[in-house]
Amino acid sequence: MHNDKKTVEFEEILDKINLENPAPAGEPERQYYYIKKARQYVKEKSQELGRKLTACPQTFGCQMNFRDSEKITGILELIGYEVIDSEEADFVIYNTCTVRENANLKVYGHLGKLKGLRKKNPYMMIALCGCMMQESHVVEKIKKSYSFVNLIFGTHNIYKFPELLVTALESQRMVIDIWKDTDQIVEDLPAERKYDFKSGVNIMFGCNNFCSYCIVPYVRGRERSRTPEAIIDEIKRLVADGVVEVMLLGQNVNSYGKNLEEPISFARLLQEIEKVEGLERIRFMTSHPKDLSDELIEVMANSKKVCKHLHLPVQSGSTEILKKMNRRYTKEQYLNLVEKIKTAVPDISLTTDIIVGFPGETEEDFQETLDVVRKVRYDSAFTFIYSKRSGTPAAVMENQVPDDVVKDRFDRLLKEVQSIATEVCAVHEGTVQPVLVEQINHQDAALVTGRLSNNLLVHFRGGADLIGKIVDVKLTECKGFYYIGELI
Repeated sequence: MHNDKKTVEFEEILDKINLENPAPAGEPERQYYYIKKARQYVKEKSQELGRKLTACPQTFGCQMNFRDSEKITGILELIGYEVIDSEEADFVIYNTCTVRENANLKVYGHLGKLKGLRKKNPYMMIALCGCMMQESHVVEKIKKSYSFVNLIFGTHNIYKFPELLVTALESQRMVIDIWKDTDQIVEDLPAERKYDFKSGVNIMFGCNNFCSYCIVPYVRGRERSRTPEAIIDEIKRLVADGVVEVMLLGQNVNSYGKNLEEPISFARLLQEIEKVEGLERIRFMTSHPKDLSDELIEVMANSKKVCKHLHLPVQSGSTEILKKMNRRYTKEQYLNLVEKIKTAVPDISLTTDIIVGFPGETEEDFQETLDVVRKVRYDSAFTFIYSKRSGTPAAVMENQVPDDVVKDRFDRLLKEVQSIATEVCAVHEGTVQPVLVEQINHQDAALVTGRLSNNLLVHFRGGADLIGKIVDVKLTECKGFYYIGELI
């Protein structure tokens, strides 16, 4: 565990638990009871084998999944597993993603490999969780073809991991616990952060948008927001533990707070978070253009801490296609919104997601997308070839676009995005900017890599003592998507 103070706190909670008593009904107390119980089993097995038991959590997918995996890792360490990076572990957990069909195929591939490893280690346990598990046909396939899996749970009950693990340890059969939906949010369980100085913070879960190509609302459930108090408490604890930057996470942060007993807007939440002393930077994702308010633009313009970066997925530049996608804005509305944002925050860096080859997309529709790219001038864009996602309305739409046409459009889009991004990113050349140093550079140990407020990376000479600090760097040369700089 990173933080000894936090570990001591958890140990004190566990010391007070008497396993002779039945498990408490309330959360998170119930899960601590099961953490202690699991710890006993793991300790016995370790003594029997004469070594520490190992666990390997693997994450597929988005920032939300990475945050969930930090929680799983924190729980595993508290139980007494040694967390390693190899699938030859005693316990392998796949936190799955299901945004694209090939994400599912990847998981099946990994499971095939584990079957062989399992033969070598009869004590090996395998768990699957995350979005892919929320699809009933997936669970059926695993029951049939991968019956050696011990535990399956979904996205809504990740906090129940200790209890489910104990059930799996005590049981000789596959344990499956999938919830269709939930309004429960359980906090205050351990989490093991990847970085000491920055952290994701969930502000809400689920999504109500039902874009026609997207499986997320079906697997992550309805929108539910955490209370501002719970979010700010968590951020204060993180800051006390050395965090200077938080990334607020939600499938659509702009609709934060609508379902709370005392509704509060996302913009207001940002203003409250900004008051946290010691916090230097605030990022957030993802923003849906249909709910991005003037109030939010104003807060971004006036804020000292909100980063000058906005990820604003357009998906397509064609109003016709946007309608089929159920995005609920037109091309004109999107461009007007961008205009407003750029006027209020002139040095904002805009990034986006674009899907090419949505069912029914014509060459004219595609030209509209190129037009948006040229007008907005994104710093970068995540470009995707439309992939049929069974279970979504778009998968059964007429006029699926032929592969060769999609491929050609994708290549043209990529070229356009890259040539514009190279120009846009170069505008800061020669300026001095604050940079949060994240790590020693992978290619050259004499350099460190840090991130600008606008999310671009910069590499410059420096040592490990700079990691987690915000320093001034002169951006001497733009290399397209990143900078070379020198410490001031």
